[in-house]
Amino acid sequence: MAEMHLSRLAKCLPTVASHGSGDPLIRRLVYDSRQAGPDSAFVALPGIHVDGHDFITPAIAAGARAIFCEVLPDVLEPEAVYIQVTDSRHALSTLAARLYNNPSREIPLIGVTGTDGKSTTTWLIDQILTQQDLESGFISTVLIKRDIRPEKNSFRQSTPEAPEIQSFLREMIDNGKEVAVVEATSHGLSERTSRLRDVQFHAAVLTNINHEHLEFHGSFEQYRSDKANLFRALDRSAKRIGDSDWPIFGVINANDPNAYYFRNATRQEVISYGVENPEADLIATDLESTAEETRCVVHWNREAREVTIPFPGRFNVDNVLAAVLTAAHLLDRNPLDLFDVLKRIKPLPGRMQIVSRETPFLPIVDYAHTPGAFETVLPMMKDFTRNRLIVVFGSAGERDREKRPMQGEIAARHAQVVILTDEDPRGEDSWSILEEIAQGCDRADPSIRSEGRLILEPDRRTAIRRALELAEPGDTLLFLGKGHEASIIYADRVAPWDEAAVVAQELEAALQKSCTP
Repeated sequence: MAEMHLSRLAKCLPTVASHGSGDPLIRRLVYDSRQAGPDSAFVALPGIHVDGHDFITPAIAAGARAIFCEVLPDVLEPEAVYIQVTDSRHALSTLAARLYNNPSREIPLIGVTGTDGKSTTTWLIDQILTQQDLESGFISTVLIKRDIRPEKNSFRQSTPEAPEIQSFLREMIDNGKEVAVVEATSHGLSERTSRLRDVQFHAAVLTNINHEHLEFHGSFEQYRSDKANLFRALDRSAKRIGDSDWPIFGVINANDPNAYYFRNATRQEVISYGVENPEADLIATDLESTAEETRCVVHWNREAREVTIPFPGRFNVDNVLAAVLTAAHLLDRNPLDLFDVLKRIKPLPGRMQIVSRETPFLPIVDYAHTPGAFETVLPMMKDFTRNRLIVVFGSAGERDREKRPMQGEIAARHAQVVILTDEDPRGEDSWSILEEIAQGCDRADPSIRSEGRLILEPDRRTAIRRALELAEPGDTLLFLGKGHEASIIYADRVAPWDEAAVVAQELEAALQKSCTP
């Protein structure tokens, strides 16, 4: 169990002032007053919707005896020790690393960033390492593996806050893990959240970068810079992990227009992968893809081998190349020798998940929710479809609004039927979100509304039912945007959700209805 007296814990911070006496034993760092208790320190975090400083008194009432804050309350409770800091989020990150004794210094840590493909690449790296008899753990949007079996990520943040990150890494080490993989989102890498500020990385992996999360970062340039913090972290880590036997390196997608930016963000070795790119270190050529697999030729140095990747599409080839190259370089292996393990790798839930193979049409659930992912997935599935492509998707409320018409335009260009529905509307009006997406559909296909091929249905279950009712033999039905996620967020509630299960339920109901005389 992690524990440290407050006086020793706080030594790691530059503090403005402190008030109160006592030296309580701290076993937990909390930023939600409802989780506070006698063994906890409460860190007041400023937020977009709420300010943690407003919950200092409830945290003390719940038992917290140590408070870290940027602004001291007007009334100081005598039973608590107050430590004033300049930046609460920086403080939370530093305190978490110290409380859990800096676990990222003890095992090699691989960070995976990018707009699309992070979770799949993280999953693939973990499975490849496991197949090489190296005990590994990981943290991703979909799953977290601290011990033997992965468990669902119950956080709505792909990268949890610093105390959870440091705690999970410490658990992995305690459970015998020899390496860890962390999905590093732009939010988690941003100095504004500092979730990964005190995590040391041995390897940084870039999948790709395109339009996403501008509501948080403000501009594409800032988004890109925040992503590149993962590569900058390699230089800081090198100073502290210099006696390690593990290499410190970056891996980039040579086909991404911003690859140069990430290569130049670190002084450490950077290697690359790419499809049909002779400038890359690990290259895939001659791709032949079906709805279930991709065959290609992979080149490394002067060697070449024919391989079968058990996933469809070029984007999955990118993910596999990134994972194989990362694992191989970490292990000092020829990457071509690692492709054989792919036949034993299981698919990631909610990623190109085929719900049923028993129907005359093909229903698939996928997490694609960015314009870049749409540009990758929709043309591929259109090519594999014998009849029509029907897509069901939405766009998150209180998030990047600029991408909404972009999503609609891409969908209308490639799909014959587009059904728009709720994703996570949050505090926004559902119909307003759907109309913003529909504007892009109208631009790409002016007749899509008048011909009844554009349907707006906020209720997601009803939208899924509509798609299944419209399905004909040879159609492909893509249910996009929710993937693995376990809820839909509304202004007044969080509704439980399981996309694949709902599609299966509605499919069963539709089949029973068709069989009823």
